[in-house]
Amino acid sequence: MTLLILGVLLWSFAHLFKRLFPGPRAALDDRFGAASKAFFAVPLVLSVVLMVMGYRGNTAPDIYQTPGFMVHLNNTLMLLAVVFFGVGNSKSRARQLFRHPMLYGVMTWSVAHLLVNGDLASIVLFGGLLVWAIAEVVLINAKEPVTTWRGGSLGGDIKLGLISILLYLVILWVHNWLGAWPLPVPGAA
Repeated sequence: MTLLILGVLLWSFAHLFKRLFPGPRAALDDRFGAASKAFFAVPLVLSVVLMVMGYRGNTAPDIYQTPGFMVHLNNTLMLLAVVFFGVGNSKSRARQLFRHPMLYGVMTWSVAHLLVNGDLASIVLFGGLLVWAIAEVVLINAKEPVTTWRGGSLGGDIKLGLISILLYLVILWVHNWLGAWPLPVPGAA
């Protein structure tokens, strides 16, 4: 559990550093230029490694149980999370509707996983990343003016939809490969 907590904290701190400490971050950027990104890339990679090791090796107790139908809500929210992740980099018309699509994707992903995972490790991982994403949105909105994005096309919307479905299927395959099939099995009790 310690590795998991350290991973979530390191992830959050590395992402929030720019917003919490703009002076030191600007000084790093001025001194090292584009290479300053390595100061944050290394801790971010380490945080992911810590989170994976901590989560996979956990023996945390169950805190709550969710009803079986939550699996369907989870899977629907996961598809929405994948769409949110894609919106930020798309040429779709949906881009103009959301200021922080990737953070909304993290929030949706976190909530979806909390709906079906009630063990303490899941609460620390998904709850911790949910808190980080909310804090990031609040800090960005407080410090940066709203920018508008115009453009996009029906073709961009269709491409976003198709890529999101394909990526969702890849995510299902990876979960299956890891031994955690996320879809309900027909006829299983």
